Amino acid sequence: MGLMGTAKPNNKDLAFIKELIEAGKVKPVIDRRYPLSEVAEAFRYLEKKHARGKIVITVEH
Repeated sequence: MGLMGTAKPNNKDLAFIKELIEAGKVKPVIDRRYPLSEVAEAFRYLEKKHARGKIVITVEH
């Protein structure tokens, strides 16, 4: 798994981001969904840097 960078958010920045999310101006981009049984494949996809958004692992109840 990779990180794009590290940041030390402060209360002012977090409040601003919260406002953007609540206003609908920030939306997550989901590239693919994998069931828990295919988590190894999800990691391979992520490691190859193909992802253009978040990779979601779904867990069935």
